[in-house]
Amino acid sequence: MRATFMYGAGDVRVEETAEPKILQPTDAIVRIVLSCVCGSDLHAYHGSGTRSGVAAMGHEFLGVVEETGADVAAVRKGDLVVAPFVWADNTCDFCREGLHTSCRHGGSWGVGDVGGGQAEAVRVPQADGTLVKLPVGLDSELLPDLLTLSDVMCTGYHAATKGRVSTDTTVTVIGDGAVGLSAVLSAKLLGARRIILMGRHTARTDLGVEFGATDVVPERGEEGVERVKELTGGDGTHVVLECVGLTPAYDQAFGVVRAGGVVSRVGVPQYQDANVGFGRMFFRNVTLTGGVAPARAYIEELLPKVLDGTIHPGKVFDRTVSLDDVPAGYQAMNDREALKVLVRP
Repeated sequence: MRATFMYGAGDVRVEETAEPKILQPTDAIVRIVLSCVCGSDLHAYHGSGTRSGVAAMGHEFLGVVEETGADVAAVRKGDLVVAPFVWADNTCDFCREGLHTSCRHGGSWGVGDVGGGQAEAVRVPQADGTLVKLPVGLDSELLPDLLTLSDVMCTGYHAATKGRVSTDTTVTVIGDGAVGLSAVLSAKLLGARRIILMGRHTARTDLGVEFGATDVVPERGEEGVERVKELTGGDGTHVVLECVGLTPAYDQAFGVVRAGGVVSRVGVPQYQDANVGFGRMFFRNVTLTGGVAPARAYIEELLPKVLDGTIHPGKVFDRTVSLDDVPAGYQAMNDREALKVLVRP
């Protein structure tokens, strides 16, 4: 079968590799129907992140169960399923607490003998806990929306829930990428009365307005901070959802948060040191929260909202490629020619 591998910065290849096989009785084999390229994949594409050596790529996918191990009971051959961006047993103490990313028996796609999702098929460990059966057919127009539940929509929702977004809060979202736009959609879903989107790519911010943003601030840095303060009577907003992961975005978040507010950070940090000092956080009683999203904890909550048309997060996909064209998809996202690339193997 064919699968995507990253050999180094800017070097993405689609190559022939061995078909996945059942190795444990809790495994399933899923034939992939849709996958995509994540903004976090671009960190590795730029040569940063924690990966070393040749890496199997892709952690967002949905597909059809092709085979199951002897202990798998929740799904069976022929089921259409979606997988969160980490696999987990969904039964350990961390999973029961909604922290599937810390599952005692879980792991990540593309690590060790587990393949990546930008491929024709993948072995799914802990299949009963990982996979969620989808009550639609392969011809459903909702498949791109449902695919976002593997990562990007749940990550935006994690930002909003950790930030305690509610009908009583105003919100600033920093970043007009797919996660930022999903955070806007999530803030709207949770009832925020004002949502300021900080981004400067018009096609993306227009989608942000469609998703619920009430204001768009294209300025960056101190100029952007001053503009948000102007819009909020000098105070800033109760909640800031930082969806970029770079130091300037982190600094901007603390510039626009209201005293007593919350900065919820889900952009994968590309830095080790950050200001958490007296003036930045302590004196102003600002809370810093966020982290990697336990997508599995949110799928069943968000799934009905996709199925009934309350949300359409799949609108973040603005380009579709075949598996062979995945390297071009990476380049398009890197060059800001595409927001998020959908892959149809």
